[in-house]
Amino acid sequence: MSFEAIAYEKRDQIGYITLSRPEAANAINIQMAVELEEVCHQINQEDTRVVLISGAGGKAFCSGEDLSQFFSTVLGESPSLAALKEFTLHYNVAKMVAGIECPVVAAINGDAFGAGLALALSCDLRIASAQALFGVPDLARGYLLASGITQWLPRIVGRGKAMELILSAEPIDAREAHQIGLVHRVAPDQEVISEAEKIAKEIASKAPIALRYAKEAVNKGLDLTLEQGLRLEGDLYMILQTTQDRIEGVKAFREKKQPFFKG
Repeated sequence: MSFEAIAYEKRDQIGYITLSRPEAANAINIQMAVELEEVCHQINQEDTRVVLISGAGGKAFCSGEDLSQFFSTVLGESPSLAALKEFTLHYNVAKMVAGIECPVVAAINGDAFGAGLALALSCDLRIASAQALFGVPDLARGYLLASGITQWLPRIVGRGKAMELILSAEPIDAREAHQIGLVHRVAPDQEVISEAEKIAKEIASKAPIALRYAKEAVNKGLDLTLEQGLRLEGDLYMILQTTQDRIEGVKAFREKKQPFFKG
């Protein structure tokens, strides 16, 4: 399967997605959204254990929506509420990436704004360049696109800091992003991809079914009561006991060797 607005390749058990519109600061246009939807579906059908997402060009991870296309294609001269609703439902790339069942690592090798920041936040781990900036410029431009940013941001950095970032529309640097928990690690600009890849390889060495279930337990548990979340965790634990990977893990532990997980 070939793409134009993104690139995708799988090496070993890691899927590499690259946002590939460097001439537009990797802004999200409709083509990129369609291709991301296709590749996310493809990944869930494969034996991919972890996904790494980065931006092409090295200056921007993703600058947000391609506003020129959004205003001309979606709004046009006479905005249609039906067109707006259709765009919101079908082109939310953060929701697409969040639907990937295996862990996803974002190598934020440049600025992440608006929907681009929402895309980064939908990933499970975020490694940022020391030069990267983060922000939600929507309100400064007189709009608020339905990118998911109002939901992802407070769940990760808390309501207070999320409100500050959204209402002020002011960017923050990687150092502050790390301090507030928006990113997990900060690396020198030239080392972001290699650092993210090192983490991805470490994750990929784990049992793939257990990886997916751990992600499911955490993500779904956030929307459940504690009692319901504990029940979900218990159910997933019991299912894992029936897998060959669980048997392999116990055997390898007893024999003091590296396990060979198949998934």
